[in-house]
Amino acid sequence: MDRRKEELEKKRQKLAELRRAREERRAILESQSNHSNSSSSSTAGKDRKAIDDLVALVLGERSASPSIAAAGSSDRGSDTGSEFTSSRPQSANFGYSIPGTPVSTDPRLSISSQPAPVSATPTYVAELTEIQALIADIPPLERVSYSKEIQTAEGSFDEPQLTEEEIRQQIIEELELKEKQRQAQLEEEKKRAEQEKNEEQRELSEEEKKLILSAPEFQEFVDVSSKVIERALNEKYDFMKDYTLGIDVENDENSGKRVRYVCEFWDDRWSKNRSVTDVDWSSKYPELLVSSYNKNPMALNEPDGVALVWNLHLLERPEFIFHSQSDVLSVKFSKFHPNYVIGGTYSGQIVLWDTRAKSLPVLKTPLSAGGHTHPVYSLEMVGTQNAHNLISGSTDGFICSWQLDMLAQPQDYLELLHSTHNKTDEVSVTCMGFPDNETTTFWVGTEEGNVYQANRYDRAGSKAGVNQYDTYRGHYGAVTGLHFHPLYGPVDFSDLYLTSSVDWTVKLWRAKSISKTSTQPATITPLYSFEQADDYVYDVKWSPSHPALFGSVDGNGQFDLWNINSDTEEPLVSTAVGSGKALNKLAWDKDGKKTAIGSSDGRVYVYDIGELANPKPDDWHLLQKNISEMISNQEDPAK
Repeated sequence: MDRRKEELEKKRQKLAELRRAREERRAILESQSNHSNSSSSSTAGKDRKAIDDLVALVLGERSASPSIAAAGSSDRGSDTGSEFTSSRPQSANFGYSIPGTPVSTDPRLSISSQPAPVSATPTYVAELTEIQALIADIPPLERVSYSKEIQTAEGSFDEPQLTEEEIRQQIIEELELKEKQRQAQLEEEKKRAEQEKNEEQRELSEEEKKLILSAPEFQEFVDVSSKVIERALNEKYDFMKDYTLGIDVENDENSGKRVRYVCEFWDDRWSKNRSVTDVDWSSKYPELLVSSYNKNPMALNEPDGVALVWNLHLLERPEFIFHSQSDVLSVKFSKFHPNYVIGGTYSGQIVLWDTRAKSLPVLKTPLSAGGHTHPVYSLEMVGTQNAHNLISGSTDGFICSWQLDMLAQPQDYLELLHSTHNKTDEVSVTCMGFPDNETTTFWVGTEEGNVYQANRYDRAGSKAGVNQYDTYRGHYGAVTGLHFHPLYGPVDFSDLYLTSSVDWTVKLWRAKSISKTSTQPATITPLYSFEQADDYVYDVKWSPSHPALFGSVDGNGQFDLWNINSDTEEPLVSTAVGSGKALNKLAWDKDGKKTAIGSSDGRVYVYDIGELANPKPDDWHLLQKNISEMISNQEDPAK
């Protein structure tokens, strides 16, 4: 209502201004009309009288009247110094001669040479001359004058005065018109939007669909974005957890003494008809692990070797897929390069993949005598961030040292020979291990079942190659796994190592000190033998968090956890993994909380160790006591 009143008030003010302007204009027009009439009548009278006098003077009827003189003076100018004044005839007849008097031929008006007769009334004769005049057709300048009153609309003077009700009705009509225009504009915009939407939703042809689906950019976008979505969906977070209870929901008393199944990794295309040959966890990203595979005999067109990088948050498919021309028998994440994955192949090549590149290796060793020519079953990274090497061991009896940025040829090339071997001098390496903080001395397990100590370089008291005197003999079959105790905690157990074998046993050894080299052949026996398995034991690994805990996997599909401080006769926990297929490899994550197990059916299983991975404060001293007892029993078997 306030707005309506304001508009009515503005209308009234506008009408008042229009009335005032109309009255003012009427007054101005009347005054101008009166003045123009009076001036025009006086001017017309004067002009008429001057014309009559001029005609009478020409005809000689009368002398010049004052009006003519005045007109002539006003027309010709009063300046005596001008050319026109000086050329004017000096006689009174103004160039006109009396009849019968000869006229001067001078084009100018001149005084006659004959004396004029004196009379009371002088007579004048007009003297006519011919002149040529140039006529320029120049239109007169149109003078246009403007005034405020003229610019006012003519209809405004005749506009009738509106009543308040009429003004209100006019305002309402204007508002309704604006509203209709706005509604029409909205309808038009809506129709335009629907039309554009229909154009955008045009059905693509089959060729256009195939072209889009086959574009590399589209495939890469779908692959990356779908991985992100799957990671988010696989995040197992209990959003219904009640924090006010202060206790865990699970109340099983034996829950801390069990291993918990987490997940399994399997890909229909790349895992089918293949066996897992090795597994390893990333030291940079705790959710990533890599597994290697041999060839698929049912798919001849696919690569023989495959390495798959799995993500704990992406269960349906691998994060990365790497190809190799040969079966991949060993695989490892580089400790010092988070993007590098290294593989040892059946052909003897060592391949290097990069997660930032495509599926094929970015570097690989040549198939020549400069590298391995037999299967590479063991890979180790030794050194520090600024000075490190990749050490590879093969059944051809050679140990090679490589720099990852130059795989064209090995940096060092060491052949392992044992002169006292009963059949051949060659040492066929099946597994290899370096103690922590050791880069030159290592131990190797062989196909014959013995373990040998070897040096990469000559050092005090020993030469490069196999130690010819010390033989670690205890297994009756090929050694499948060898792992040294990690160096951590208050007590150093880095001289202890475990071996697994196809003789169904796991054995605990104490490595002889490097400084105490033997001068005569000596046989070293294991400290203890764990003989609970009923099949080949394919791998064994120390826990990286608990000093007395280690795990082993066998051909029966059993995953055994042993705690030397608790029991040496029976495993602490024995778990049947999967469908009972043979388990080939075992790997602990960096924190010792999870284990990854590779199966012969191509599946990778992940188990959570739970509370078993947490050591007690006295576990180091208790293990030291148990090891001392084992050493004393080894020295004196009668005890």
